[in-house]
Amino acid sequence: MHRYLSVHFTVHGRVQGVFFRAYTRDKATSLGLVGYCRNTPEGTVQGVIQGVQESVESMKQWLRTEGSPHSSISDCEFAQEETVTSLDYSTFDVRR
Repeated sequence: MHRYLSVHFTVHGRVQGVFFRAYTRDKATSLGLVGYCRNTPEGTVQGVIQGVQESVESMKQWLRTEGSPHSSISDCEFAQEETVTSLDYSTFDVRR
């Protein structure tokens, strides 16, 4: 039985209008992760990442410290972190 990690995230700072979602999709895809991200009315980017623990941990670090080239991350919150036996998504998508 496969075991995956599922995590919800919210990134604060200058993360809208700087291609943050596209870079997030590309990074998640390169790590073999699935899920989604979207802009919120509050000016944050929210989403879900799912995959093997090592890749999820790498993505969490990227969301906390790197982001897109013109972004400025002030905070990144993670919630609802849990181990799951199946993935809820087949790709990583940018939602509008």
